[in-house]
Amino acid sequence: MPKPIKLTILIFAMLSLAVIAAAQPAPDPAIKATQVYGKVSAINASTAQFNVTTAAGNVVQVSVSEKTTYERMPPGETDRTKAVATSFQEIAVGDGLVARGFVAADKKSVPAQQIIVVSQSDIAKKQDKDRAEWRRRGVSGIVSSVNPSTQEITVNSRTLMGQPQSVIIPISSKVVLRRYPPGTVPKYSEAKPSKFEEVKVGDQLRALGDKTADGSHLTPEEVVFGTFKIAGGTITEIDAANNQIKINDLQTKKPITIIFKPDSIIRRLPQGAGAMMGGGAPGGPGGAGAPGQARPQGAAPAQGQTAQGGQQAGPGGPQGPRPGGGASFADILERMPTISINELKVGDTILMSSVPGPDPTQLTAIQLVSGVEPLLAMLSARPQQGGPRPGGGTDLAGSFGGMFGGVGVP
Repeated sequence: MPKPIKLTILIFAMLSLAVIAAAQPAPDPAIKATQVYGKVSAINASTAQFNVTTAAGNVVQVSVSEKTTYERMPPGETDRTKAVATSFQEIAVGDGLVARGFVAADKKSVPAQQIIVVSQSDIAKKQDKDRAEWRRRGVSGIVSSVNPSTQEITVNSRTLMGQPQSVIIPISSKVVLRRYPPGTVPKYSEAKPSKFEEVKVGDQLRALGDKTADGSHLTPEEVVFGTFKIAGGTITEIDAANNQIKINDLQTKKPITIIFKPDSIIRRLPQGAGAMMGGGAPGGPGGAGAPGQARPQGAAPAQGQTAQGGQQAGPGGPQGPRPGGGASFADILERMPTISINELKVGDTILMSSVPGPDPTQLTAIQLVSGVEPLLAMLSARPQQGGPRPGGGTDLAGSFGGMFGGVGVP
């Protein structure tokens, strides 16, 4: 056979293999040869079967028999000696579940020899406990400096009355340091292992650990951080069908499109918010502690958003008293109910934390707050951090950084 023909056949064969490989779905790490794990999405007691949905969205049918054994593990535990016996009847939709057995070749079913379950109610209780711990022992704010020689990070925040606060956080090899992937609406569960060198000035950061009596230092056990943007403006257009709005940006005076994802949170300041805050200046960089907390139970999600109570984007919950006295704006904000995109109005003034992307005219909302005119009025009544800005303008990052979401807790 002539060489040109052989070469042509070889190229076609390689292209065919590439097309076949591309058509194959990516492997689901939750489905292995002898194990499946995910959340129980349906239960059929009459046929003794579960539907388990993995994090990737694949559904596997789990069949049980009289030989199947059942164990319940406390949330977060890996020590099997902590497991207790349970039964088919005690498993509920929403529970986390591991089914062990020989998974079918099509990865759509498995006859389970063993079931290990973590109940949704137990998970919720642990999350509540963990959040309370972060409120009690956590600090948060905007990274103002990074000292490579001492491996220390300084975080700044402000109280509602505008009082600046700084906390120095030394990073040792024992600290669990994690970062939210760029370009994502942050969830605590999705933060990735990181290192000191990746922390940058301007990042939003939250740390859990032991504070000194004066609150100037914290010895951390865990640190989570990420890079986010604070934006604001007046709504000029609302596209509820596509979960988008347009604003005129406060700083650039140019139009920006705001995109809402399922985990984005929308809130509105109530009338009289200025009086509620005592007429003081809003919390500044990181006054909030930052992001990633679950939506309050029973709060209405924005259109196209989920109402699930898992780890969602948004401000970290109430932070508790700050060193130096005074609460942050996030402490108040977290207690406000969410609203839907349909409750926004053209002409509303908004502030938001957002995920910056490659297109500067589009931002993805982490948390958006409407009716913020009182906050902007307070801001204009006090000196801008670092003095006047060139050409005027509003220093949103310096005054509101960290308030509306970013790094979060369980």
